[in-house]
Amino acid sequence: MLSANEGFLCGLLRNLFSELAATHVEEGVELSMPTRDLRDILSLLLARFGVFSLKRERRAVEEKGEEGAEKREEYLLVVPREEFERLEKFLRFSGVEGGECAEKVVSEGVEDVVWDEIERIEAVKCENSYVYDISVEGLETFTTFDGVITHNTMRTFHYAGVGALYVTMGLPRIIEIMDARKKPSTPTMKIKLESEYAFEREKAEEVAAAIEETRVQDIASVRADLDERCVLVSLREERLEERRLRREEVLEKLKKMGVEMDVQENLIRIYPKEESYYELLSLEKKIANMLIKGIEGIKRVLIRKDEDGEYALFTEGSALRKVMRVEGVDFTRTTTNNIIEIAEVLGIEAARNAIIEEILSTLEEQGLDVDPRHISLIADAMTMDGEVKQIGRHGLAGEKASVLSRAAFEVTVEHLLDAALRGERDELQGITENVIVGQPIRLGTGAVELVAKPFSMHAKQDKKGNREERGV
Repeated sequence: MLSANEGFLCGLLRNLFSELAATHVEEGVELSMPTRDLRDILSLLLARFGVFSLKRERRAVEEKGEEGAEKREEYLLVVPREEFERLEKFLRFSGVEGGECAEKVVSEGVEDVVWDEIERIEAVKCENSYVYDISVEGLETFTTFDGVITHNTMRTFHYAGVGALYVTMGLPRIIEIMDARKKPSTPTMKIKLESEYAFEREKAEEVAAAIEETRVQDIASVRADLDERCVLVSLREERLEERRLRREEVLEKLKKMGVEMDVQENLIRIYPKEESYYELLSLEKKIANMLIKGIEGIKRVLIRKDEDGEYALFTEGSALRKVMRVEGVDFTRTTTNNIIEIAEVLGIEAARNAIIEEILSTLEEQGLDVDPRHISLIADAMTMDGEVKQIGRHGLAGEKASVLSRAAFEVTVEHLLDAALRGERDELQGITENVIVGQPIRLGTGAVELVAKPFSMHAKQDKKGNREERGV
């Protein structure tokens, strides 16, 4: 509706104002509406024309009918008095015969509104450099009921359907893939389970507990006691149950530190090797961050049930090589969004397939349709040398043989100066460099060279005369 033309919206607002009950109050004009949605829509339409309005709390109204008194709720919208000057810009009838003025559309209490006939309409240039366009179909521009307009810039970070797990999607994700970054900004894995673990939540939770990293600070409170000059570790039973850990396992890990310990049920006192304040604080930090269980780097694991009734694990963090060794994990169907890690663990062909799938899924998430052959060509170029290379001056573009082609991509001056210092020669074999110098490219008709032998009429006559003399 917001993309409609101004005339349509003017007529709609005129009808709304004529039908609604308006009351003159100290602040301006108070409009009462039967539903919240209608109030929000009207406020948004007024904001479309630059008219500010105030939403008020609903109130209960008692109406007397044939069957007795009935109570209903009304939702209020207040248009301040100073905003009525803006109303005359659109609440008018244009082209009315006889020069009749517009009908009055607000209550009788408003006397400072004057309606004039439209004399002319002209287009004016906007003073701002940038404006939001909400008139073109297909733009992903939207506005809230509070009048805030937002544009979707392909920066979506919610992984659809997976609890509170967020990953980089949209344009930032495409940039990560093209740049062949060693570590994504939000590494994540989708872990499939073997058949005996995939359909029982209890077993799926066991695998998740074996993968999710658990540190001492996750299952206990850790603090340095300056009076006793020790680190106090107070284990929490409920946390141990959640992480599927036993007190003995924690003690076994702590003993490997080689320090003196005093254990009293769930309270553990750990003494530093040297009695110093610095050593005590260092020991506290070391104990709090000690890994007790799980795989380092997997900070969180979420369990989700697919449409087929199969449980899958989604992780915050990636460690493909270690996860594949965990009992119950189906490594043939487990994936990660870290393409460099895939290349190191599974090989370059797997990395090529991952590039294609990641780009296509990201584009599909944004509703974009790109021919997979274009993506396959990019993936082939990035992986053709046996390693994942970025598309940029430090990768494919920077390795081109042509000086002009390299200079046309990025940092033009640096490429030209570097080539001049080295005395490089450009053979003009490619498309880019030939376009730059303004000559046909060596493709299609430009690939054919025609060599013509010089020929003159005098040479033809001399040759004919020689033949006649010989009697030929």
